[in-house]
Amino acid sequence: MAYDFDFLDDCLDAGRYSTRAADREQVAGDASPHEPRRPDAVAWPASTAEVSRVLAAANDRGIPVTPRSGGSSLEGNAIPVAGGLVLSTADLTSVDVRPDDLSATVGAGVVYDDLNDRLARHGLRFPPGISSSDVATVGGMVANNASGFNAVRYGETRDHVRALEVVLADGRVVECGSDVVKSSSGYSLKDLFVGSEGTLGIVTEVTLALSGIPAEKRAAIVSFPDVGAAARTVADVVGAGLQPGAIEFLDAFTVEQLRAYADVALPESPTLILELHANNAGVDEDLAFARGICEEHGAERWEDASDGEMDEIWQARRDALPAARAYDAEKDVVVIGDVVVPISKYPDIVTAVADAAADLGVPTPSVGHAGDGNLHYTPLADFDDPDAMERAHELNERVVETAIDLGGTSTGEHGVGTGKRKFMAREHGPAGIDLMRSVKETFDPKGILNPGKVLPDD
Repeated sequence: MAYDFDFLDDCLDAGRYSTRAADREQVAGDASPHEPRRPDAVAWPASTAEVSRVLAAANDRGIPVTPRSGGSSLEGNAIPVAGGLVLSTADLTSVDVRPDDLSATVGAGVVYDDLNDRLARHGLRFPPGISSSDVATVGGMVANNASGFNAVRYGETRDHVRALEVVLADGRVVECGSDVVKSSSGYSLKDLFVGSEGTLGIVTEVTLALSGIPAEKRAAIVSFPDVGAAARTVADVVGAGLQPGAIEFLDAFTVEQLRAYADVALPESPTLILELHANNAGVDEDLAFARGICEEHGAERWEDASDGEMDEIWQARRDALPAARAYDAEKDVVVIGDVVVPISKYPDIVTAVADAAADLGVPTPSVGHAGDGNLHYTPLADFDDPDAMERAHELNERVVETAIDLGGTSTGEHGVGTGKRKFMAREHGPAGIDLMRSVKETFDPKGILNPGKVLPDD
């Protein structure tokens, strides 16, 4: 359908929207393997008032609107599958830090690393620790309920959101939540918007609870004879009551790819990256306790790591996806898996990926924010080989269904987007899906907001 976007002249300052092919191409895809789709126009509003005017006018005309922030989403969350208008929040970049309240109110377009650079001046940080930290924005993190390396100790994005400013489909602006530690006042509307992927409203401003930068850190790189031993160690470390600042799992295939991609000094075997945080010397006792658990599970190597070495290791961990994509010139990543299971079931899901990869003949590296039961896996295939592609997708379906059967979820931090919609009914059941549809229809009765995402087809 062809849309007339002249109405944007009345909604935005000059130069803040475009229908040029080059500009539309830039926002056609995201960091996922899902097929891009060019929108009909793209807008860059500079304020909440402009977002409000654009949405009200688009809603009146029935024009689909796909919100976009950093474009680092991994499930097609930001792909404008219905065409229409892409609305970028990249220019909403205000930052107001209140150190005495351990909070900050920031625009949706503020990049995660840039925010933490500002917060570090006050000894504070926003701690979820995501891989795409140099690109991802706070608004996008809220939309996907993002998390990462540090979630095992500090929680996911939702755990830090105190209040939101959101523009609804009809242009109304709603402020939900408040800058306090707790409240029992009415329905928690802010929690409906967190993780909704822009299907209920567009987040323009976020008030975040912050954490102090830990005074003491200790880290180690631990290698194991097989993936089962590494995964069982994770379950026991968390089950013993330790709260690591991070505990990451890398299988041997991932390590092989990282060594080829970045020449990183990791043992070529299943590996845990363990980091402990504290504000006192008790961190050394915790580290010794963790080492004992690792040795009980047959750890082959324990290497203490300095802060400088950990910077290199964490960068390597962030490079896991590009390393997988660069490993074989004839193959690319077909799916970016993102399942979560109860921590006691972590060995089961790690083994399920390895078994499916062997059974189907699909090379599949896996990594994970292991401390909270999160596992990522990236089956590789030649996109010109239909049989290989079919087997890669079958692997993904097997793993997701196994995760749900184990009491887990199809997505821990990447969101549903387009890629996980087909699993929603299995995970939530008919009544759950019906209720979600009712919520969507209440907030967005014309269905203009990020259509084709989250909910399965009716």
